Amino acid sequence: MYGTFWSLLPPIVAIVLALITKEVYSSLFIGIVVGGLLATSFHPVATLETIFNDGFFAALGDTWNIGIFMFLVILGIVVAIINKSGASNAYGEWAKKKIKTKRGALASTFVLSLLLGIDDYFHCLTVGSVMLPVNDSHNISRARFAYQIDATAAPLCMIFPISSWAAAVSGMVEGYNGIQLFVRAIPYNFYSLLTLLMIVYLIVTGLEYGPMKKHEDNALKGDLFTTPDRPFDNVEDENVVNERARLYDLVIPIAILFVCCVIGMIYTGGFFSGASFIDAFGGCDASYGLSLGSLISLILIVIYFMVRRVVSFKQAMECIPVGFKAMVPAILILTFALTLKNMTSALGSTEFVSTLVGNNIGTFGFLLPLILFGLAVLISFSTGTSWGTFGILIPIVVSLGTVLNDKMLIISISACLAGAVCGDHCSPISDTTIMASAGARCNHINHVSTQLPYALTVAAVSAVSYVIAGLTQSIISLFIAIALMFATLFIIGKIVKNKSNTTDVSAAGGPPAEA
Repeated sequence: MYGTFWSLLPPIVAIVLALITKEVYSSLFIGIVVGGLLATSFHPVATLETIFNDGFFAALGDTWNIGIFMFLVILGIVVAIINKSGASNAYGEWAKKKIKTKRGALASTFVLSLLLGIDDYFHCLTVGSVMLPVNDSHNISRARFAYQIDATAAPLCMIFPISSWAAAVSGMVEGYNGIQLFVRAIPYNFYSLLTLLMIVYLIVTGLEYGPMKKHEDNALKGDLFTTPDRPFDNVEDENVVNERARLYDLVIPIAILFVCCVIGMIYTGGFFSGASFIDAFGGCDASYGLSLGSLISLILIVIYFMVRRVVSFKQAMECIPVGFKAMVPAILILTFALTLKNMTSALGSTEFVSTLVGNNIGTFGFLLPLILFGLAVLISFSTGTSWGTFGILIPIVVSLGTVLNDKMLIISISACLAGAVCGDHCSPISDTTIMASAGARCNHINHVSTQLPYALTVAAVSAVSYVIAGLTQSIISLFIAIALMFATLFIIGKIVKNKSNTTDVSAAGGPPAEA
């Protein structure tokens, strides 16, 4: 079964079960077991050994994963200390005075997201912790907040040249200037650009549809969750009131965290050894850089709060287990997802996809961008990793540089990147999706199910746009894509409005309610 379609069965099983049962831990574990059984030809003892040695132990022992886990824990501790200081309450009081409407809360969340596009993990958890009280105060459902975070995480990183994603992409391109190629691909990254455009449209018009509309309707009545599950209810009350705390006690720690993480990333890329800023970002180790930067920032933030006399040393130390506890759900899901990815890799999923694409890529003609976009969506959705997806497809596309003209090469690479982000958005086993759920403190399956119709809307418009791009091979395809996106959302809005009016009329004309 190695290197065949069967290699994609474990993640498919996990995803289907998660969507059916609404329970992610058991679904991921069953997918892992299926992968172990297939990898060992259903030998029970060998299956257990493979699951633990090649699965869990490999995931927990990988230095990259350890760095991400450390970053998550430190970020949780930083958030706990900020909450303990009363800075979150001070910001909430300020926001209540300045941000008067639901639209203002969503818009301010979007603006903060634009400022933190350096890394998706950093973005999801930081924006989540800072803007959660503001969104809650305006009765925005946790599912809607999670979508807002997730939809500005990977798409923003994918069009932001100074980001960990740009660094990853540039490192996978041989024979070309990686950063330059990344920048040239931005105008054709339809899914990322149209997703950001859709967020703005939703904020301005207030349009909601699909399962998200139910969550938003319930939020207006005071239920931010819709389902019985209340994630993170076991975390201590965060609304700490401290008369000494000020708004800048939130802004300064976040700024320290941001600056230290940037310095940590460029340090790992050799910036202080003579490399340029861009080259340092292109060659950085994001996992090590983020963990190193966040640790230094934690020390500086503790010192800052002690100098300000809003948090004592003892209180800061008490926040360590609180912050760790807050990140346990995200770490558990991420561990299971990484283990499942190891099982999929052990079955030769990379070889299967590489062979499938490599043998047929030259026969697609103007449909090549569409085919690559669809394949990237499928791979990313099944494996839960954007980076692994474009790590498979981009080298194959680049190897065709002698066959494809320059413009078609750029469009094809963009299609790979866009599809990777799209599949990542739709997949319940995606690490970024998991981080968005954690940042918004939202039930993970609620986030996935409500986000899916929105992601598929953008995916459909992007697919049509890649056909147009393949035909025109011109930047005009971007403007057509934007027009199609606006038209699609306008039509959806009309349908939702008509349906709502019909429902209201039916309700008004029905029999009177019994006492």
